[in-house]
Amino acid sequence: MAATARLALRARPLSRPNPGVAALVVHHGRVVARGWTRTGGRPHAEAEALAGLAPEVLAEATLYVTLEPCAHRSPRGPACADLIVAARPARVVVGQHDPDPRTSGAGLARLEAAGIATRLLDDPASAASLAGFLTRQRAGRPWVTLKLATSLDGCIALADGTSRWITGEIARAHVHAHRAQADAILVGGGTWRADAPRLDVRLPGLEARSPRRVILTRGPAPAGTTALPAPEAIAALEGVQYLYVEGGAQTAAAFLAADLIDELHLYRAPILIGDGRRSLGALGLTSLDAAHGRWHMTERRQLGSDHFEAYWRSRT
Repeated sequence: MAATARLALRARPLSRPNPGVAALVVHHGRVVARGWTRTGGRPHAEAEALAGLAPEVLAEATLYVTLEPCAHRSPRGPACADLIVAARPARVVVGQHDPDPRTSGAGLARLEAAGIATRLLDDPASAASLAGFLTRQRAGRPWVTLKLATSLDGCIALADGTSRWITGEIARAHVHAHRAQADAILVGGGTWRADAPRLDVRLPGLEARSPRRVILTRGPAPAGTTALPAPEAIAALEGVQYLYVEGGAQTAAAFLAADLIDELHLYRAPILIGDGRRSLGALGLTSLDAAHGRWHMTERRQLGSDHFEAYWRSRT
């Protein structure tokens, strides 16, 4: 199932407004087919993986899919549960229950009624690959990642605002790869006015994946952007499952204070600035106890001379 979840990254974010699902077909221990949700949401992963496989192969195969097969029919295509019933694999293993009320257990029930063996997992890797969709369904907002690029002493710029560049070329390319996986990218109005950031993807071959630009401001939206008056307004970003927040310090603090950050990307350069601009504004903490236990590390790596760490918000 972990391999299936990794494959799902190929669907993100172009599968919007549909979830980025992946599927593998395994026959006698060998992967014989695979699929992921394509641009615009069709075809679905299961349809891609099952297409063209011989009935005698499917009769002895297991279909692994990160999300419960959809049970609702659409003008754009049949329900995946119906496709699987028609294909009749020996077994279906599902990584995550679908909270969409149009499916929500009905997909698995349809497979079981057809005599197909099923197993539903609460697979963490599948949940991680579907974080944007699941957060939209359960919390009514996108999954939010905050990116911070700082010196060793937590500064994002010199005292005069100079910030190009804190981190090196490899780390900046890594940031652009994450931008390419986001539906929208957000900065505060102050950062927009001071730095005029492009907020695009500048990796060869991925330029077309530049995310929608969003500005946190109570003023009018600058040309080519969407304006939001407060962090809580991200719920109104239609079609956005993954939001990438890049600052500045007050915007980052506002999202953290509202407990709207799900994932933190911290890039640290081996430099000291001293009397510079801090990476975060006030968070409203009144005790150190409130700061502990909120984050757990999910990834760390060296990017040239810079260090990258990813943290997820610990939620019960």
